Amino acid sequence: MYLVCGEALFDFFSENDSSGLASKVNFKAIAGGSPFNVAVGLRRLGVDSALLAGLSTDYLGRRLLQVLQDEGVAEDYLRDFAAPTTLAMVAVGANGSPHYSFRGEGCADRQLKPEHLPELGPEVRGLHIGSFSLVVQPIADTLLALVRRESGRRLISLDPNVRLNPEPNIELWRSRIATLVELADLIKVSDEDLSLLYPEQDPARIIDGWLQHRCQLVLLTRGGEGAAVFSRTHGSWSVAARSVQVADTVGAGDTFQAALIAWLTEQGLDSIGGLGQLSRERIDAMVRFAVQAAALTCTRTGPDLPYRHQLDLR
Repeated sequence: MYLVCGEALFDFFSENDSSGLASKVNFKAIAGGSPFNVAVGLRRLGVDSALLAGLSTDYLGRRLLQVLQDEGVAEDYLRDFAAPTTLAMVAVGANGSPHYSFRGEGCADRQLKPEHLPELGPEVRGLHIGSFSLVVQPIADTLLALVRRESGRRLISLDPNVRLNPEPNIELWRSRIATLVELADLIKVSDEDLSLLYPEQDPARIIDGWLQHRCQLVLLTRGGEGAAVFSRTHGSWSVAARSVQVADTVGAGDTFQAALIAWLTEQGLDSIGGLGQLSRERIDAMVRFAVQAAALTCTRTGPDLPYRHQLDLR
């Protein structure tokens, strides 16, 4: 089982309104949040997963719970809070790239505290953390305490997934990510994340610094330009993107992340030692699998992550 930690929310996508009235705005709401998506994506790819998260007892929170139940994500690590569900207002640009505005202060997915942390049994093979739960309190310090406790004991994967709307203080992001990269074994980061965190700095130089700590492998996603691999053992190289008709890119990064973990699990390499055994050829195969999965998500509207059998057909 893989334990994914962080936010669960609803994305509200604006839709065109034929009436043309400024007083009327149509929205389509879809369950999401980066960690939520990764947990669901893992199940769709055939990997047992659980979500460590705070869920609201309000209507939307119960809908999030129902989605997790329907998808088969384990409920053992969920906590109920009498606080609202976070809302993310999403506008999609002409190139399919999403722009977010969050309504999350005081919401349920931020309420996890250190006393809510569970003891983990041997069935939990690894942890994944990422997105704004890394920097909003009290969950940020809770997840840091969890990662510090578990680093070196089981595989830790990290996706910064920087979102400045929930927390605009970029120095806070830099400080927290600098701490977490010293504890993680596998890092997935987008070129957008690095440009926000370290503008005008060479991504390869930043990533080389990360590889001086625990981290063995960093995957840099570049949207339509594919992904770059940075391995402590095997050096760096690029993997091309798949050419698809893009509906939007919402959930593509989460799909990529889930596919990395799913591939490692399928190969029996979802451990610290397993990651260290990867040859260059196996890393390349893993990244190509993740690129394929992310491309399929891009053909769909919203975070509609693929099922394992859909990737076998392509």
